Parts: sequence; C-alpha cells; structure tokens
Amino acid sequence: MPQLLVAALVALTLTACQGTPDAGRPAGHEGDQDAASLTVVDVALPPTTGQFDYQLGAAYELDGGLDVVVRDATAEPAAGAYDVCYVNGFQTQPGEADLWLDGNEDLLLHDDAGELVVDPDWPDEYVLDPSTEAKRDGIVGILGQVITGCADAGFDAVEIDNLDTWTRFIAPSTGLIEREDALALAGSYIDLAHASGLAIGQKNAAEATTAARALGFDFAVTEECAAYSECASYTDVYGEHVLQIEYTDNLPEGFDAVCADPDRAPLTILRDRDLVGPDDAAYAYEQC
Repeated sequence: MPQLLVAALVALTLTACQGTPDAGRPAGHEGDQDAASLTVVDVALPPTTGQFDYQLGAAYELDGGLDVVVRDATAEPAAGAYDVCYVNGFQTQPGEADLWLDGNEDLLLHDDAGELVVDPDWPDEYVLDPSTEAKRDGIVGILGQVITGCADAGFDAVEIDNLDTWTRFIAPSTGLIEREDALALAGSYIDLAHASGLAIGQKNAAEATTAARALGFDFAVTEECAAYSECASYTDVYGEHVLQIEYTDNLPEGFDAVCADPDRAPLTILRDRDLVGPDDAAYAYEQC
C-alpha cells in the first residue's frame, strides 16, 4: 500500500469533522487545526435494535438478515445493514509486516534494546509508536487510506482496534506509550473518519470511555465487558450506542446472566473466539 502524502491527508481532515473537534483533546496535541475552519458533518449512528453480528473471521449472511454487522476492511459490506469496518489502528495487521518494515520501521514501537515490540497475544502484530506528531502523521498517512477505503467501499462506520495499547505496553523493557499520545492518534482517526462521512467507534479501553467520547468517538464496541464487569463504563457514556461481544471461552456466569445484566448493551451477542463462519464446527452465535 503506497504511503499517502501527509500534506494531502491534512488538507482532507481540515475539510470536515463532527462537533467541536478539540473538545477533550490532550493538551499540546491539537496540531495546526483551526476549529473555526471546520464544518460540522452529521454521521449515522448504529441502530440499537435488530440483528447484530461480529464477523471478523468470516463474512456471511444470517437467517433473517443483518441490521448491524462489523466486518474486516478487506471484506464487502453487507447489503441492507449498518456496516462497521474493522481497522487495526494501533497495531499492524497479520501479513502486512512488509508495509511497515520496508521504509516505515520508525513508526513501530521499539524496546530499550532497539528490538521491535510485538503483541504477545498476537505475535504477528507489531505495535505502532504514536509518541511524536511526526510519527502519528506517518501512521495516519498509511492507515488513513484504509479508513477512506472503508468509506469508498460503502461502510457506514469504522471501529479502531487496540486503542488500549498504552495500558499494555508500559514496562521499560517494552518501550513506553503515553496515554495522551494514543489519544492524539485516535483524534486524527476521528477527524479523518468524520471527514469521510463515517461514524467512528471506540474499541475496548473501558478506562478511557469518558475521554474518548469527549474526543469525538460516536459509539463503542466492547469485547467481554460482562466477563470483566465493565459494561457500565461504556453504556454510562455512550448510552444505547454500544455493540457488545462476549466469547464462549470466557463466560463466567453464562450468557443468560449476561443478557439479564441491566448494564449490558441493547445489541449483545455471544461468539466463538475465532469468529469463524457457520460452516465451521467451532462456530457459535447467540443474541440477547
């Protein structure tokens, strides 16, 4: 994927955004944007009723159709549904290492020994380094094309994964990601999504819902908030505009208890961990 010229990207993000873009932005990371020059853009939020599915492992139709669905940026949106496009905004995607290692390695997090940092749970994903404005511009120069590609493909929204890298890569041996730097990068994604006519969802990071909402995220996508007793952190901030996914391998009280929880999202589903399709024996799907 060729790198987008930063100048062109800045020009695009200055054309439009939603609301007051600098509300809640970390101090010192406002960049050169003049809020008075930005145009308010309305974006459509996900429905809070109907059939929802989370289809990152395989894209398929459900009996009765889909009302809200999350699919990978490489998949086609589902006809007639509210389509959310998955974008890994803070780590690299499996199979795309060359995109970053060939001329963009400075945008990846390095530990104190100068070695690249990988996610131990996803060892084929490198962690991005949002520590400077120049690095954030470089990251958005690459991933911004994925976001605009989601809009071109007909998606209604994007969800940006791994916002919570600053909570997981803080030990000196793995380098340091500052919370305000992660939020500054998130702010750039928000501006670009809104400029492209897309709503944008906060993915996980229960400890940052208030800051993320103030930053400009429109809705939330949460995995396993019931398993970790975090659902109120999302619904108290985003109201009904939360998409909740629980997994069969981490369900302490059973799915009936999840559905009975007053803090759960209106659209709550149970899925298999690998998000496989219905033809796979490991497939699991239930909705409250």
